[in-house]
Amino acid sequence: MARLLAGAGMDAIYSYAGRTAAPVDQPLPVRIGGFGGAEGLADYIRATGISHLIDATHPFAARISRNAIAAAGATGTSLLSLERPPWRAGPGDDWVPVPDFAAAAAALPRDPAHVFLAIGRQNLTAFAGLPHRWLLRLVDPPEGPLPLPRAHAVIARGPFTAEDDRALIRAHGITHLVAKNAGGAGASAKLAAARDLRLPVILIDRPALPPRPTVADPEHAMAWLHQTAPARRGV
Repeated sequence: MARLLAGAGMDAIYSYAGRTAAPVDQPLPVRIGGFGGAEGLADYIRATGISHLIDATHPFAARISRNAIAAAGATGTSLLSLERPPWRAGPGDDWVPVPDFAAAAAALPRDPAHVFLAIGRQNLTAFAGLPHRWLLRLVDPPEGPLPLPRAHAVIARGPFTAEDDRALIRAHGITHLVAKNAGGAGASAKLAAARDLRLPVILIDRPALPPRPTVADPEHAMAWLHQTAPARRGV
């Protein structure tokens, strides 16, 4: 999305939440940090004269998506969600869909297992107290003790390959995979590896969000930008 915007010479700002210590460089001016909720985002939109807002956050970043919906409504800003389609199970997949992190923890066996917990670092406490050994894959090294005492963290940034993830799973004797249904190709290798190794996958559904215009790829987002006039401004 950023490359297309820059290539078209559009006046655009790329906003990072600031959760990653070393974000990927972008070909646009970058802003890092929160806005202070929906009201703060609305104030920023007014102050900078933003006419179009593309919510390209992670499908599980529900708070900022809800703030974007509220801020766009408050300011009369045209809003589009750029959202990767969710993964769908295919032949050979052994998936257990669950609605949230607590349900994912409940779906794991009661006896000790070796779990690849591929959910990032923000929701690990939902799995605290379980008797399993954990493999975590994190973008940044943890800044303090992890809430899971039998966890081993691998620091790596995707995209990953199915071959590499098969090797990782075998090396750690993994018996179960827990993942968020993030969609997209960059993080799907672990699902292909689990399919190849006949491992069960506990897949966490995306949080529900209010309806809003949505596209699945940057090219359609660019078309929307060219076709959508700035909405009538709020006050």
